[in-house]
Amino acid sequence: MSADGSGWTRVPEPTVDFWLAKAASTALGEAVSDFSIRVLPPVVAVLIGFVAFVAALAWQLRMRRYTPGVYWLAVAAVGVFGTMAADVVHVVLGLPYAVSASIYAAVLATLFVLWWRFERDLSVHDVTTLRRELFYWAAVISTFALGTALGDLTAVGLGLGYAPSILLFAALILVPVLGYRRLGWNSVFAFWFAYVMTRPLGASVADWLGKPVREGGVGVGSGWVSLAFALVMVALVVPMQRRRLDPVAP
Repeated sequence: MSADGSGWTRVPEPTVDFWLAKAASTALGEAVSDFSIRVLPPVVAVLIGFVAFVAALAWQLRMRRYTPGVYWLAVAAVGVFGTMAADVVHVVLGLPYAVSASIYAAVLATLFVLWWRFERDLSVHDVTTLRRELFYWAAVISTFALGTALGDLTAVGLGLGYAPSILLFAALILVPVLGYRRLGWNSVFAFWFAYVMTRPLGASVADWLGKPVREGGVGVGSGWVSLAFALVMVALVVPMQRRRLDPVAP
């Protein structure tokens, strides 16, 4: 149930399992996007990503309560298509990473303003109606696009490389954690701050593992990285689904 007992929550609580799956999904989205564009014509890859994204999100929106398998499938689809969309803006339109990151940040801020204006509540604990869930997913999609642009900005635009970007975003994600636990930051602000940072952190890890050595990566290959993080996602989500289906689980 929601925190106020008004109905079933449609999204997960931000537990440790949630953050692990979220981080894995960001790396998965980056790797799958890179792999699909490499093995398929880019237009075809983007179209397939879009169809998968729409189908997964439509399935999720039909759920009346949080269902781990369906929810995380939607997150993975958002991760793949969100990466593609952010890359298309840079490659096709030629916008610098700093500009695209600023645009996505403005979009996300606007969504939060509208969400607050209509619902007076940005907490993920109270996503119990379809309208609130629509705001939630709009914000999620925007965070993926913003995070992708931020990761590309540091690794490529500023020339830091992938490994230093991992360290940078790992440090940044500790800021809302410490702010919430030590400084009394608002929990909603801390959640969305951390949520945005998981995207460039996971994407930087995937790029570092998958990119060729000449580009600053390890050279494992985006296909193998995609498979590895898909298995990680399955290993994390299957126990969540079993606990949800177990009538005696707490």
